[in-house]
Amino acid sequence: MAQPATGPAHPAPDTHPTPDVHPVDEKLPLARLVPAALQHIAAMYAGVVTPPLIIGQAVGLDAAGMTRLIAASLLIAGLATILQTVGVANIAGNRLPFVNAASSAGIAPMLAIAETSAPGRQLPAIYGAVMIAGVFCLLVGPFFGRLLRFFPPLVTGVVITLIGVTLMPVPVSWAQGGDATAADFGATKYLALAAFTLVVILLFQRFGRGFVKQVALLLGLFIGTLAAIPFGMADFSALREAPVAALPSPFAFGAPEFQPAAILSLCIVMLVLMTESSAGMLALGEICDRRSDGRTITRGLRTDGIATLVGPVFGGFPTSAFAQNVGVVSLTRVRSRYVVAVAGAALLVLGAFPVLGAVVSLVPMPVLGGAGIVLFGSIAVSGIRTLSEAGLDDSSNIILVAVALGAGIIPLAAPTFYAQFPAWAQTVLGSGISAGALVAVTLNLFFHHLGTRSRPAVALKSS
Repeated sequence: MAQPATGPAHPAPDTHPTPDVHPVDEKLPLARLVPAALQHIAAMYAGVVTPPLIIGQAVGLDAAGMTRLIAASLLIAGLATILQTVGVANIAGNRLPFVNAASSAGIAPMLAIAETSAPGRQLPAIYGAVMIAGVFCLLVGPFFGRLLRFFPPLVTGVVITLIGVTLMPVPVSWAQGGDATAADFGATKYLALAAFTLVVILLFQRFGRGFVKQVALLLGLFIGTLAAIPFGMADFSALREAPVAALPSPFAFGAPEFQPAAILSLCIVMLVLMTESSAGMLALGEICDRRSDGRTITRGLRTDGIATLVGPVFGGFPTSAFAQNVGVVSLTRVRSRYVVAVAGAALLVLGAFPVLGAVVSLVPMPVLGGAGIVLFGSIAVSGIRTLSEAGLDDSSNIILVAVALGAGIIPLAAPTFYAQFPAWAQTVLGSGISAGALVAVTLNLFFHHLGTRSRPAVALKSS
């Protein structure tokens, strides 16, 4: 009598139907697709709305203006993410599970532009500079794709590690309540809620099986939010006050103005964002076992440029990669780009109907903080894993990694270290990711390319 199959009851999360379909191109069934997409939305939502919230408050927008600004940010993020994941021929889109949205890296220079512009002209000056930065990205982007040979595991490992490390203050701030100016910032109740959420995620990871383990992050966010309600830490006011529908209109905040100083500062920021986006694509290529080659990065950066150029027409800001969603892919091992495409479509809906977006925003900041520890920590682990392939038995490679990591951690350890530098240098070196990347690339050239016939650093492995 034939015995029943006794194979594993719960297949690995990254198992796909046929050997001919790469996990990145797998079209998941709806029961797996929707929860996986929700995890990406939960991870990205706070970051997407942060730039419009801060900039809108700085320029004195009223509630209606803030609603338009947030809706625009969500819509542009959705369009850019769909374009990035689905792609258009060989023109745009890296076709990876890659999220694009307004980057917080541009907040500081945009605030500086607002402070030096006349009342009522702050947003036009910002948007004019952002549009030119988008053109700059389109022009310079192709050169980034041709420089991949200067990004061996020594370099990419450092950059990926720094992405995780430099993002860690974000969930730490969320775990303390999110608002550093509040009187109860860092209160025990916030820390306890963040710790509870983290423990729930860890328990699901430890004892969950199959699909349950795969959506551990989403379950942690849901249970953490439920736990916050009896203690009054879930704010429902945004849900009550949000309009049902609010579509952004072109140039609602005025026609763009083109100021040379503002343009220069945003172009410098765009270089930083392109570096971070390239690093994110390299990281995601390694995580997904589909190496990001020069053409992939060129198409990805072209998507950044298009979104950054078109975004200001409706009220968007500089667009780049969202590293926290790289962490979601690394943690869940769900590598299908169609999951992220669905998340992008959901962002479009959230932007068109703010009342729906308000439901997502009900997740308290401490709950996001507890989950963020796992997300951003997993990015750093991916970098360490990449460094393990970098030949660290060589003393030159050890020195390269040590100095580059040190340069990247300086802005975290001493935020005022570059305070006396020119503004453009502060913009570049003040980002641990870009500073560490620049140092790693420079030292890689020095040790392995210039004036030496020694074996170059090991290249990235292709899938």
